[in-house]
Amino acid sequence: MTRLFVALRPPLAMRERLRATMHGLAGARWQSDEQLHLTLRFIGDVNRHRCDDIIAALWGARGRKLSLGIDGVGTFAGKGRPNSIWAAVPLAAELARIAKSIDRALVGVGLPPEERAFRPHITLARLGRSAMPVDPWIEANAGLRIDAAPFEHLFLYESVLGQSGSSYIVVERYPLG
Repeated sequence: MTRLFVALRPPLAMRERLRATMHGLAGARWQSDEQLHLTLRFIGDVNRHRCDDIIAALWGARGRKLSLGIDGVGTFAGKGRPNSIWAAVPLAAELARIAKSIDRALVGVGLPPEERAFRPHITLARLGRSAMPVDPWIEANAGLRIDAAPFEHLFLYESVLGQSGSSYIVVERYPLG
């Protein structure tokens, strides 16, 4: 089985700015540069045949080139405590259109439609139980703003789980525009 997701990869300058904020919170497992991405659709575990169908279907789901920025930070919580820190990506109309197009393409190969609301973000850290309170970090970085930059490709990634976290392998790259 192969664990897949579709994402955009931030340009280098944006990743460098994000990485500059990724410190100062004991117990946070900060994402590596290779892990920074904006997920458009999590697919999950699929067999090789389904993977081939997904690769082909996503060629029809492309859109125009995007310019996206960062506007603030936040957390996701589970079981009453924050479990991740993220940078917010404002929802541009073309970004929403591409996400819907990807979902339609995946439904076309037999996957269930995405039921969760699309909240564009780039995960910066995972938080375990040992992470210190996140409020001071959030307050210190609440004003994070990064000007819009071009995103020129969609990526189909395979996520390989390991002892030190996930590593992401590019399965296919789809040009936008």
